[in-house]
Amino acid sequence: MAKKTSQTQELVYPWNEHASEPSPGLEKVELVDETLRDGLQSPSVATPDLEDRLALVRLMAQLGIDRVSIGLPGAGDMHFRTSLDLASQITAENLAIHMTAAARTVVQDIAPVVDISQKIGRRISVYTFIGTSPIRQLVEDWSLQRILERVVEAVGFAAREGLDAVLVLEDTTRTPPHTLEQVFTAGIEAGARTLCLCDTVGYSNPDGVRELLRFTRQVIARTGEAVSIDFHGHNDRGLATINALAAARYGADRIHGTANGVGERVGNCSMEQLLVNLELDGYGRRDLSALNDYAQLASRMLAYPIPISAPIVGHDAFRTATGVHAAAILKAQKKGDHWLANRVYSSVPAELIGREQEIEIGGMSGRSNVKFWLERRGIPADDELVSRILDFAKHHNRLLSHDEIDAIIKKYFHNPEN
Repeated sequence: MAKKTSQTQELVYPWNEHASEPSPGLEKVELVDETLRDGLQSPSVATPDLEDRLALVRLMAQLGIDRVSIGLPGAGDMHFRTSLDLASQITAENLAIHMTAAARTVVQDIAPVVDISQKIGRRISVYTFIGTSPIRQLVEDWSLQRILERVVEAVGFAAREGLDAVLVLEDTTRTPPHTLEQVFTAGIEAGARTLCLCDTVGYSNPDGVRELLRFTRQVIARTGEAVSIDFHGHNDRGLATINALAAARYGADRIHGTANGVGERVGNCSMEQLLVNLELDGYGRRDLSALNDYAQLASRMLAYPIPISAPIVGHDAFRTATGVHAAAILKAQKKGDHWLANRVYSSVPAELIGREQEIEIGGMSGRSNVKFWLERRGIPADDELVSRILDFAKHHNRLLSHDEIDAIIKKYFHNPEN
């Protein structure tokens, strides 16, 4: 774990560090960004153009995200062309990020990925997926034997064609052990060197993730092969982030996320939350100053609004209008301590992601709010002016707009007697 400063040790007691088990996996875990694949499967997003996709990948690389999914090339000509164009641009700019692509466990889906890899001259990881849970087998009329045959054929083809073959088991978290062991083993023997465990419908909790990871590592050990593990989770129960972090803690080599948690139904694990939690728990090795830009670009290009109260990147993440909060922040700033001001009422320091504390004025505000607001803008915080603004705020059931405050200020300085 990264060392904490003496200031942190003195002012913030680290209960979070009293873990019952060590977390070696968090120090090396890689991140896979699925925004441009699973994220685009959200029923509420717009389809971004190539320029925006590339701009987002540039920010991923800047943030130190390790892998990006370029799409599902086998879904049709348009998807193939979009994936190829993006892969070509990533290659031309030599962006420091590894490319992946998704495919069903059929040769016809994997062949376009082979084509793209050969055209750009770079190795691509193909994430070839198939559902394995009893409920999926019943709905699809698949026998276990048929699943095994498809896995062997598809993974074997990918490996022979020079791709990094990743076997993705949809609905892993609802699949019984005897099925998983047979499919894992067949995939590894066919050439898969990564298994991707999927909580496809957001079913699992951290305890389930722990047991699944332990079981998977045991199966891999019995094969004698060097096989890595990915974890891909959804947020149906609101547990996507904690499940992803649990997966890393218990042995996953990579965890997946998307910008703003966008994805199927209620979405995937939020990449912003993954990055910040790894950083705050002492495992960060990335510069997160562009994280807000990343989230805002994804929101704009997908026409997918960020909830106001979203952790880290929501509009209100670092805003307050409450008097006691504003007073504490202002007192910290008066001490000339930027570090203190960013932490006295926030566990996530705003400057970590390129933002700052914002204090607004409303019905629950005190004089400290008004003084902070004025001083931040270089306006003398005269007692009478502070009183006028605060009195106006107390007679409204909402935050004052900046235009309303500006109007009071202009009137005061124009005619302070009225």
